[in-house]
Amino acid sequence: MSALVRMRLAGFLRTGRALAPLLAGLITLGTVYGGGRAQPAEAYGVSAVVLFPVLAWQTKILLDVEPDVQRRLAQVTVGVTRERSAGLLAAAVAALVTVAVALLFPWLVGGVSGPVDPGDRAIPVGLALGLWAHLLVVPAAVALGALASRASVGGAGYGVAVLALGGVGAVVFGLTGSVAPWLAPPIMAAARTTAGDAAALTLLALSGWALAWSAAVVGGYLWRRRAQG
Repeated sequence: MSALVRMRLAGFLRTGRALAPLLAGLITLGTVYGGGRAQPAEAYGVSAVVLFPVLAWQTKILLDVEPDVQRRLAQVTVGVTRERSAGLLAAAVAALVTVAVALLFPWLVGGVSGPVDPGDRAIPVGLALGLWAHLLVVPAAVALGALASRASVGGAGYGVAVLALGGVGAVVFGLTGSVAPWLAPPIMAAARTTAGDAAALTLLALSGWALAWSAAVVGGYLWRRRAQG
């Protein structure tokens, strides 16, 4: 399965399709950090929110690079379960690379600052919360991108619709006072947590929520794959 993961990552890179989501992410982050310097935890919380649709789109692109015939041959060679797992793992690896760039980017452009007021968090604490917020986004974004992939929904238009609904829904249903917050991954709640009181129990609860939501969406992706054949 590792060979299949490497092959999909290589195809993603060699075709140049990795460039579009990377540039989109950098432009978006440049706009976010261009508004002024902020504390690391608060800045990274916003960064994780804006990266969610970018990572989902990146996942869709990566999974769509492989031709349908080649994907079916991979199923025959390594088995259905390993073929689908390899795609998700390759997308997760690509997402983690993008997250690493996003964590480094604000320091390169001067978008973050150290503690200013006595109540401000120390930089290591802010970095830890920022890393948590980005890692919380990764499984949800990979799940949404997989659900929107060609192998799952068939047509490109359906995939775009899934990405758009997922991205907008994550924000709308994640707003404070939402009537159905469970319909979205807790990316908005995580951003509020990094900027406010980040209690350990809250971090644990949001992490469990994100994993449960991601598992449900991956389940939908696998069901769609079986339906598509």
